[in-house]
Formats: sequence, C-alpha cells, structure tokens
Amino acid sequence: MDVPVQPIRFFTEDELDALEREDPDRAYRIARAQAMAQRLRPRGPVSGEPPDAATVAEAIDDVRRILQRDGGDIELVEIDGSVVRVRMKGACAGCPNSVIDLRNIVEKVVLGVAGVSAVVNVF
Repeated sequence: MDVPVQPIRFFTEDELDALEREDPDRAYRIARAQAMAQRLRPRGPVSGEPPDAATVAEAIDDVRRILQRDGGDIELVEIDGSVVRVRMKGACAGCPNSVIDLRNIVEKVVLGVAGVSAVVNVF
C-alpha cells in the first residue's frame, strides 16, 4: 500500500504567529525546521547554465571592497562548473572570522549570480 506523500509546505510569518498563540512549542519546531530547510536548500539561482565569468568577477569586486575596509581581500581562483572557488587574503587569511565572512558576505553576494550554486574558500 502506497502512503500518499504530503507536499512540503512553508508557513508564512502570519501563520506561525497564529500557531504560536495556540501551540508555542509546535510553532517553534516548525520555524526551526523551516530555517534548517532554507540552509540546506541548493543555493543560488538555478538556471542550468554555467555562470558568466564577468558577472562573477564583478560580484567578487563588490565583496573585495567590503573586505578591504577591515584589511582583508579576496581572489577569484576559478569557476568550476557552478562552483566558485575563492581565496581569502590579507587580514582574512587565517582569521577565525573569515569563515563567517565567507558565509555572511561572500556567499550572499556571489550566490546572487545566476548559475552559481556554491562558493568555496581554497587555501
């Protein structure tokens, strides 16, 4: 006997607020599960086409200007399919916060380029 598969459904903030008034624990579990699903989803626009090298380089330049404010720098190493490989340099090299900067700054900008699925720091 086949069990029907329930479609994955994300609750809106309003729905979670309403649920929280009735069952705060359930609302918390759903909100947490949704946040985890967002983190694990494939990142970046999926177009099936490889990313445009000039657009990726432009995004890296935007990130470079942000990192240089604190003495850091970034280098575009290569574009391998849909994966962009970068090298954190300057004050970012060896800095414990470089992992956070990669996630919160570099990925947010570079994953906005169509065709990019991941950003990886190489040493």
